[in-house]
Amino acid sequence: MNNIDSNRQVNPLTSEEFTGLKIKPPKEVAAGAEAVKSALHHIAKESGIFRGNRILLNLNQKKGFDCPGCAWPDPKVRSAVAEYCENGAKAVAEETTLERVDPAFFKKYSVGELSQKSDYWLGKSGRITHPMVLKTNSQHYEPIAWEEAFAMIAQELNDLSSPDEAVFYTSGRTSNEAAFMYQLFVRQFGTNNLPDCSNMCHESSGAALSETLGIGKGSVTLEDFNHSQVILVIGQNPGTNHPRMLSALQEAKQKGAKIIHVNPLPETGLQAFKNPQKISGWIGKADALSDIFLQVRINGDMALLKGLLKLMANQEAVNKGSVFDREFIDQYTEGFEEFWADIQSVDLEQCIRESGIDPTQLEEAAQLLCNNDRIIVCWAMGLTQHPNSVAMIKQVVNLLLAKGSIGKQGAGTCPVRGHSNVQGDRTMGIWEKPPQDLLDQLEKHFGFKPPSAHGYDTVDAIKAMYEGKGKVFFAMGGNFLSATPDTVYTAQALQNCHLTVQVSTKLNRSHLVTGKQALILPCMGRTELDVQQSGKQFVTVENSMGVVHQSRGRIKPASPHLLSEPAIIARLAQATFEQSKVDWQAMMHDYDVVRDHIEATIEGFEQYNERVRQLNGFNLPNVARERKFIQGKAYFTVHPIPKNTLANDEFIMMTIRSHDQFNTTIYGLDDRYRGIYNERRVVLMNQEDMKEMGLVSKQQVNLKGNYEGEQRVAPAFLVVPFDIPKRCIATYFPEANVLVPINSVAKKSNTPTSKYVVVSIEKSI
Repeated sequence: MNNIDSNRQVNPLTSEEFTGLKIKPPKEVAAGAEAVKSALHHIAKESGIFRGNRILLNLNQKKGFDCPGCAWPDPKVRSAVAEYCENGAKAVAEETTLERVDPAFFKKYSVGELSQKSDYWLGKSGRITHPMVLKTNSQHYEPIAWEEAFAMIAQELNDLSSPDEAVFYTSGRTSNEAAFMYQLFVRQFGTNNLPDCSNMCHESSGAALSETLGIGKGSVTLEDFNHSQVILVIGQNPGTNHPRMLSALQEAKQKGAKIIHVNPLPETGLQAFKNPQKISGWIGKADALSDIFLQVRINGDMALLKGLLKLMANQEAVNKGSVFDREFIDQYTEGFEEFWADIQSVDLEQCIRESGIDPTQLEEAAQLLCNNDRIIVCWAMGLTQHPNSVAMIKQVVNLLLAKGSIGKQGAGTCPVRGHSNVQGDRTMGIWEKPPQDLLDQLEKHFGFKPPSAHGYDTVDAIKAMYEGKGKVFFAMGGNFLSATPDTVYTAQALQNCHLTVQVSTKLNRSHLVTGKQALILPCMGRTELDVQQSGKQFVTVENSMGVVHQSRGRIKPASPHLLSEPAIIARLAQATFEQSKVDWQAMMHDYDVVRDHIEATIEGFEQYNERVRQLNGFNLPNVARERKFIQGKAYFTVHPIPKNTLANDEFIMMTIRSHDQFNTTIYGLDDRYRGIYNERRVVLMNQEDMKEMGLVSKQQVNLKGNYEGEQRVAPAFLVVPFDIPKRCIATYFPEANVLVPINSVAKKSNTPTSKYVVVSIEKSI
C-alpha cells in the first residue's frame, strides 16, 4: 500500500485485490439482444425496473435530457423508445441510483477506510446527499451548511497572495451555462488557471487542427456519414467508447461506404454489429462493418499514414491529378511542395517495419483512398496520447488535404470526443490559453479586465500543486486523481493544497486524497429537474460535431440538499466578491440570462435563446467545413517517422477502457467484447511474448516503468493472452495510471502519453 498521508493513511491507488478473473473467447458481434439485456440489468439494479425505464424514455429525446456519457451527436430522426446505447443506459443508471451516500455513511467510514475500497465499490455506494467537510486532522467527513461551505472557500481564495495560487478544474460533463459562469467567475477572480479534461484527451487534436485548418474541432456532420465513400477509423474503439457511432457506420456501409479500421487491438464493434433499435438486430444476421483491419503496432500510426501516402503519391506521380485534388490544393493550401518532397523520400520498407502492417493490406487500403475522395477520418485517444500525437493528427490532415476531402459533403475530420460536453466547455471559454477576442468581449460586456497571462493546463497544475504554488484546488465535476497521470505524484500534489473542493454527484477517489481541508459539494445531475426562482430550467450542450441543443432534466433530485452547478458557481461568486458588476443572482435564477450573456460575448450564438429552443438545436459556424481557412489557406506539414526503440525486456504499454467503464466510472467488472470477466487488474499480452518470457495465462506479474531515471511500479496484474502486436501490451486505466510519467507528454499539446508508456514485466514472487 502507498500511504503517502501519514495522518489520514489514505491509499491513492486502486485496490490490488483480485476479484476472480475469467477468460472467454472475445465476442464476434457487438450490441444486439445482449446489449439490451445488459442495459436493462444495470438500470433495474440501480434505479428500479419501472422507474429506470421511464427515465430512459427521456434519454436523448428532443425534449428530454442529454446522455451524461459520450458526445456522439443525436440523429434528427430518433427512436421514440430507445435513442441510447448500452453504455448510455449504464451512465443513467449510475446517476439515478437509489443508493445514497449520506452523513451516516461518512460517519461509518473514515477516509482511510474508504481509500482501501475499489473504485467500483466507491462508485456503487450511491449519490451524495449533503455538502460535506473534511477538517484539518480529521478522519471523517462531516456535514456542513452551504453558506458555511461557500464562506470557507471564499476565505481561502481571498487569503491567497495571488489569484494564480488557485486552480479551477472542469469536467466535460458541465453544461454550457455552468461552464460559461465558471470561467467568468475564475477570470473575475483574476486567473486563467482553467485546466480541464480536454487537456488529457483531445488537446492534441485541437492543437493540430487549429494550426492546419484554423479550428480545433472536427469538420464533419452526422449527415456526412451517409455521403462518405471511405471512413477511416484510427485509434478508436466505438463499440465500447461511442456505441451509437456504430449505427452511423452501419448506415454508411449500407449506402456503399468502405470502412478501414486501424488499431492495435481487434475491436468487436468494428467487426460486426447488430442494431438493437431494429428488428434485424434481434433476429437477423449481424452486419459486417470493417472492410480492412490494419493491426498497427502501438505508435506505428505515423509510419502507416506515411506508407499510405507514399503508395498514393506513386500513382499520382504517374498521372498528375489522378489521385490528389490539384485544383483544391492550388486554391486552398500552402506547403504542398515540401509535403510532396517528404513523401517522395519515404522508405516504404521502413513504414511496413515500423507499423507492422502486411504490405498487401497496406496496398489495398491505399487503393481505396486513391479511388475515392469523399473520405472521413475518425480518431480518438489512440492518436492523441503519444509524444508525437500532434504530428500524427497533422498527417491525417495531410491525407485529407491531398484528396481535397475537407469542406466537402461526405468528407472531413472527425475527432470523436469522449465526454458529453467537453467540446462545449472549450467553446464557453474553459481554456488556460484564452484567445484575446474572448477576453476583450468579456471586458466590454461585464466591465472588468480579465487576466491575459496563460494559466495552468492539467499537467502544469499538478506540478504547481506539487511544488506548493497551487494552494486551492476546485474541481467542477470529474475524478481528478484517477483521470490524471502519475497517480502517486498527483496525490502528493493534491495533499500539498490548503483546500481541495469537489463538485460531485457520486463518491470517487478524489474525495479521499485531499488537501489539508476538503469539501464535497453535491450537485444535481443531467437527469434531474432543475427549478430556480423563475421556474423550471434547461441547460445546453455541444456535441462532437458542433450542434448546440437543450438538455432538460425530468426526475426529482436525489436529495433536497443538492444545488445545480450554476447555483453553486453563483453563490460562490457572491461569497467571494464584496462587490461585482456581474449580476450573479440573475443568472442563478434564470438560465436564459446566462444564455443572453453567452450570445453577447461568444461568436456563433446569435439569437441563442430562440435558436436553442428549436427541436434539433443549431450548428455552430465551422471554418474548415466552410473552407474559410487561416487567411484562406490550409497547411500541409512535414513530420518524421518516430523510432520506437526498446531494450530486450521492454514493452510499449497503452491504457484502455473496459466495456463496463466510461472514463474513470466503473459500471461493472466485465469487458464482455474482449472476453475478460470479473477482473480489471489484467495485462493483455501477445502469446509469443508470453512464451518467450515463460509466462502463462492468469500468471501474476508486476509492471515497472523507468522514465528519466525514475522508477514507477504497478504491482499485481494478471496476464491475459490476447491478439495484440508483439512487444505491445494493454492495461485498463486508472489501474495503470501510476505508470504514466508526469513529464511524458505530447509535444505542443502537453497531453499525458497514456497510450505510450515503456515498461518491463516481472513475475511476482
